[in-house]
Amino acid sequence: MTESKVLARGPVAAAASEHDLLAMVDKFLRDERESNSSPTLLGRQGKKVALPASALRLFHEMIHLLAEGRVVTVVPAAKELTTQQAADILNVSRPYLVRLLDHGEILFSRTGTHRRVRFEDLMSYKLERDTRRSEGLRKLTRASEKFGLYDLPPTNAE
Repeated sequence: MTESKVLARGPVAAAASEHDLLAMVDKFLRDERESNSSPTLLGRQGKKVALPASALRLFHEMIHLLAEGRVVTVVPAAKELTTQQAADILNVSRPYLVRLLDHGEILFSRTGTHRRVRFEDLMSYKLERDTRRSEGLRKLTRASEKFGLYDLPPTNAE
């Protein structure tokens, strides 16, 4: 099977009936990673092969997301993405992503009239965005604690 056929399969979602089993596999893989052990894959004929650390990390992340009920897509890092693919990865609309591109927030190139975003550039933007968001949430939490907002009784919003 060629790489393009594997990657062309698109997003994968687990059935609800699989979530409990995926949660067990997630815990198993977390324990394996924390113990720095090297799990082994076992084939039909009893053939064994060690799972490299990079593959274990990726496999564990995919299993974890599936166990949470999320949809997973594997994208090779060197790939150039369409604006729709990039928007899907950031979980934003395509028009919003295009505005980010046009305002220089994310590097891109053009192939004819089509914009293309390198995966590495998209991930750099995502890391910066997520870092800014986390810092903003930390500041908001500190301010809420400072003003005693966590000590207030909950209000009924009807």
